[in-house]
Amino acid sequence: MRLKDKVAIVTGGAHGMGEAEARLFAAEGANVVVADILGADAETVAAAIRSDGGHASAAAIDVTSEAQWAELIAKSVALHGRLDILVNNAGISGSSVGSHDGLEGWHRIIAVNQTSVFLGTKLAAEQMAKTGGGSIVNISSIMGFVGSASGHPAYHASKGAVRIYSKAAAVRYGPSGVRVNTVHPGYMPPMLNATNAEERADKIAATPLRRIGKPIEVAYGVLFLASDEASFVTGAELVIDGGWIAQ
Repeated sequence: MRLKDKVAIVTGGAHGMGEAEARLFAAEGANVVVADILGADAETVAAAIRSDGGHASAAAIDVTSEAQWAELIAKSVALHGRLDILVNNAGISGSSVGSHDGLEGWHRIIAVNQTSVFLGTKLAAEQMAKTGGGSIVNISSIMGFVGSASGHPAYHASKGAVRIYSKAAAVRYGPSGVRVNTVHPGYMPPMLNATNAEERADKIAATPLRRIGKPIEVAYGVLFLASDEASFVTGAELVIDGGWIAQ
């Protein structure tokens, strides 16, 4: 019970890594708010957690909206009395917007992957400071370290921004007891599901462990950073990629 009685919000919690994080947090004793733009799917995950004996509620949110962020945090605090953990997991891939050169697609990726992290971190940190601190884990990517020929430029830019912004936030909010760290997953579902078989095989071949990752493997890394076991860890980067970025 590494998160016993802690209150956690997980965005993008309806599917993929976010769902794995929400389920693991609940199994470790947290009261989890499963937040996603797909509100009905978020409720399905929350209901499944409750049926397994955990504590969870669902909330619909467009993470690009500051007003909706404020409402989510206020409702979570009203329900549970505090906020201890935020996982900024919501995001979209470059394949979701088509052209790599379109301005509309650029703005959409930046808004969902980057601006949402700023909004959530800022408002959560302000709330956490009122109760002595907390932990914020921002999900970036290995593509926040390097470029690629196939990746959307805005995806690289957004994930790189999350990496550096989180360091600035760690310095800013550290005196209030708020820790801010990043996790950088490698190739894994659900985003890898959008690639064809040849691209998938190439990515596996380029990964030293010769396989793609599993969402639960990322969730365990996020769990560590969210827990009190990481009480002296802030401004750090945890890469979970099967060795891809070590090359």
